Amino acid sequence: MSLQSAKIPVGGMTCGNCARTVERKLSTSPGVTSVRVDLAGGTATVEFDADRTKLPDLLHAIEQLGYTVQQ
Repeated sequence: MSLQSAKIPVGGMTCGNCARTVERKLSTSPGVTSVRVDLAGGTATVEFDADRTKLPDLLHAIEQLGYTVQQ
């Protein structure tokens, strides 16, 4: 297991429901061990097993919800 952490800037979140939606989506991704979404800061901090998922996969999951990410 190769744990990594990433702080992802997420654009377009406007309410608590947006933050919960992003958190729920990321937490169900394979290999993700923890997710913390900061609505006020516009970020999602994700810890994941790099052997099971890659950062681009997580970014794509956020974009599928209609939010933007900046790398």
